[in-house]
Amino acid sequence: MTTTQAVPGTAGSGTRTVPRGKGPGKYTFLPWLLMGVGAFSHVIQGEAGNPWIGGAALLAFNSLYIFVVFTAFDPRHGDRRTPLYGLAGLTAVTFAVALGYGGSWMLFFPLLSLASGTVRQLHGKRLGLWLIALSGTAGVLTGWDQGDASESLGIGYGTFVSGMVTAAVLNLFDTVRQLEETRQELARTAVERERLRFSRDLHDLLGHTLSVVVVKAEAVRRLGRRDLDAALAQAADIEAVGRQALTEIREAVSGYREGSLSTELERARSVLEAAAVEVVVRRSGPPLAPQTEALLGWVVRESVTNTVRHSGAARCEIEVRATGDRVRLTVTDDGHGPAAPGAVGSPSRKAGGTGGTGLKGLAERLAAAGGTLDGGPDGRRGFRVVAELPAEPDQDAGQPPGTATAAATAGTERTAR
Repeated sequence: MTTTQAVPGTAGSGTRTVPRGKGPGKYTFLPWLLMGVGAFSHVIQGEAGNPWIGGAALLAFNSLYIFVVFTAFDPRHGDRRTPLYGLAGLTAVTFAVALGYGGSWMLFFPLLSLASGTVRQLHGKRLGLWLIALSGTAGVLTGWDQGDASESLGIGYGTFVSGMVTAAVLNLFDTVRQLEETRQELARTAVERERLRFSRDLHDLLGHTLSVVVVKAEAVRRLGRRDLDAALAQAADIEAVGRQALTEIREAVSGYREGSLSTELERARSVLEAAAVEVVVRRSGPPLAPQTEALLGWVVRESVTNTVRHSGAARCEIEVRATGDRVRLTVTDDGHGPAAPGAVGSPSRKAGGTGGTGLKGLAERLAAAGGTLDGGPDGRRGFRVVAELPAEPDQDAGQPPGTATAAATAGTERTAR
């Protein structure tokens, strides 16, 4: 039978119904009541004394058995004490008819055990202790009533096995259901993580691109009247930036965007120069692994975007220094800095937004790769962002593995004004 259970859904979706999976249901245990046919026959034939009392006892047992099984499988009552109350009444009736009539009425002990196995509140040590006590008592009463050791062992063994097998089967199907729910939860988590990745990439891409377009459009407006060629060059840059943004957005959607640090440094130089910010770029050390370059490229992009949009700086220095197994990127400007000292991604800096975007989102990315990202006021004026990463990022952090080249290259310094 298939039952359902309401579980929390994703944000804004309320609840949803998760299939419990096919397995034994409440109707599966009804045919076992045929074990009471012998007792019913005794009532009809008058062998159970007063047939009205015997019939009432048989009716009470069957009714309580059905009540216990049905409430145990009912989501509204299965986790409450309702099945336990019914089981207590069923136990009382079972002992009453066993002591009062004996004979084939002893078969009600295995039925009582089977009903006990459906009550999930008993599962565990309590069920084991209960079944041991119940099967021992059933065996003793059967031996006392019939004087046959084989019958005593048969009833005792059947009582114990009925409850244990029922509980084991139900636990197995509950485990399968929980595994299915876990699989669905992991699938939802993967979707949410992909949404977060895309939102971060889109923020970084569009925030930087729109800032570049605004800066270069202002340059076109300034140069349009006195230097037409320079204005046209800036307009051509706007077109190139727009085309590149389209390409990067497609790559971000596909999840394959892996930027180049050299490319980002050149873009940073172009953007800062267009914004009339003096830029100094220094890079030294061996070539870096592709994934390390991609992460540092994001930091350069975000830091330069914040410098252009928020700092009002006249000078910006970008330094990349790779030594041994670590690489350090420092971006420093001489702007007005944040309104108040704050941590990376604080609203006072307006660094790419809040709530997991901008520098805060980059800090999480670098932390996942075994690195760090710090940002804050640089002395009394200006703002500094410092990123450190392993030369080869942590492959266990879910990042594509990179390969560092051991050949050393001479440091270079390029200064543009």
